[in-house]
Amino acid sequence: MPSLPDRGQLLRFTVVGGVNTATFYACYLPLHRVLPYFAAFTLGFLTAMTCSFFLNTYVTYRTRPTWKKFLLFPLTQVTAYVVQSVGLVVLVSWCGVNSKVAPLAAAVVGIPFTFLVSRRILLPGRRARQSARSRPREPA
Repeated sequence: MPSLPDRGQLLRFTVVGGVNTATFYACYLPLHRVLPYFAAFTLGFLTAMTCSFFLNTYVTYRTRPTWKKFLLFPLTQVTAYVVQSVGLVVLVSWCGVNSKVAPLAAAVVGIPFTFLVSRRILLPGRRARQSARSRPREPA
């Protein structure tokens, strides 16, 4: 049975997400003055995603970064995009939520999904070690 994350881990993940959003805007806004908006968006996104990887590795999950984890980490962003996009459409089209507020609500709904994917990527072997430790030992 998979172990449940502690509340502190989920809280740290949420705080890192806030820092990640601030990092994105801190990069995007000055870049947008000198670059087309999409180029500024892309550079800001890539910078924030890289910072998010290291913050989640060290702060949220307290593990070591590896190249494999770094290369798999963008899957968390794909997950966030899919969950938030579906949430946005459902909230606006089916529930009648204002389209200016709906992205924020969809982002909040997406946190647990993104958390689980990032946890799986950044802590890949830990679950196996934990379940092996929790099994009763056979008598000698």
